[in-house]
Parts: sequence; structure tokens; C-alpha cells
Amino acid sequence: MFEFGAKMMVKPPRMLRRVYAGALWKVQTKEKKLYLTFDDGPIPEVTPWVLDMLKQYQAKATFFCIGNNIAQYPRVFQEIVHQGHIVGNHTFDHLNGWATQNEIYLQNTEQCQSIFAEAYNRMLFRPPYGRMRFSQFNALKRKYKVVLWDVLSMDYDAGLSAEEVLDNVVGNATNGSIIVFHDSLKAEAHLRYVLPKVLQYYSEKGFTFAPLCD
Repeated sequence: MFEFGAKMMVKPPRMLRRVYAGALWKVQTKEKKLYLTFDDGPIPEVTPWVLDMLKQYQAKATFFCIGNNIAQYPRVFQEIVHQGHIVGNHTFDHLNGWATQNEIYLQNTEQCQSIFAEAYNRMLFRPPYGRMRFSQFNALKRKYKVVLWDVLSMDYDAGLSAEEVLDNVVGNATNGSIIVFHDSLKAEAHLRYVLPKVLQYYSEKGFTFAPLCD
């Protein structure tokens, strides 16, 4: 199991990266590329706005979707795919791996995967909350590329100002960074402030935004 302390969450420590070396934390590249990821959608209140912002900057991203949200909002999910973004598995019910028996956790992951249309199927997985038992990780990595992060925006944290969330990203993201945002109601206020500024800031510095591949 692993957990990040409040000050450690933005940039995971090297020790954890070594322990979970089979996960993807960052893309090794010298190119000026960033990998934006969005967790917990799709939802109609936030995801379409995110798609519009990405389109303005010709940016592609990876959306780690909750299966139950896909079932409720299939048109929003279809629009993610239609616009050329990549989708990944975030369990069906946003389960906390620490609090869930392995069999239930793995079944819930497969339940999410089963509702991806075959043409959109990508074998990418991110654990909700970043929490999974090592036994769950070992089982999942046989089938999925487990994706964690290099930079966590912490856009969901109401205790942070929007400027602090922005600084979490622009103060830490470099070539190949996998950055976590959330297309969720909890993160919406911060996201609407931060995402346009991140897209503009890095675009002006010559960066492009690419999706992850399995």
C-alpha cells in the first residue's frame, strides 16, 4: 500500500516510483510534451467544457473514466472519444483499493472495462485516490498499464487557492510529465481557473499536449 502526505502528493517521492516501477509515472522524452489526464468523469457539467478548452489549444489528453459515469452519460463519453482523446479505466464505482477486497476490486475494474466499446478499448488503469494494495497492483499490471503521475494538481482540494493549484502545475511540470486534473464537480471551480492558464502557459513555451497510449 502507499499514500502520499499533503506536501508529497504534488511530486511523488523517488522511493515510491522505485517500489512501483512497473507503473507509468512519467514519459521519458526530451521533447516538449506534456500528458494531461483527467480523472473521475465523464459528467455533463464539466467534461464538455474541458473538451472545448483542449480543442482551443489542439491538445489531446487521457480521461480516466468511472464506469458508472459512462453508463449514465454515454454521449459525453462518446464525445471524448470522437474528439480523439484516449480513455482509461478508473474502476466502475471509484473504489478505494485499500478498503476493498482484492476480488471485488478486480471485478469492479473489469466491470468498468466491459462497458468501453471495443473500438475505444485501451488497457490503461489508474487507481482512484492513487490507492491500491500491492497485491492488486501485481494483478492489474498483468493486463493493464497502470498509470500514476508525475504532477498532481490537487485541484480537488478546497483548502488551496486557485493560484496555489496553478503553481502546483507550472512549478513542477517538465518534459514528459503526466499531470492529473479532475473533471468533477469537486474540482470544477479550480479547474476552470487553472486549465486555461496551463494550456496557454505551456503552449507559449512551445509544448504540445499528447494522450497516453497503452
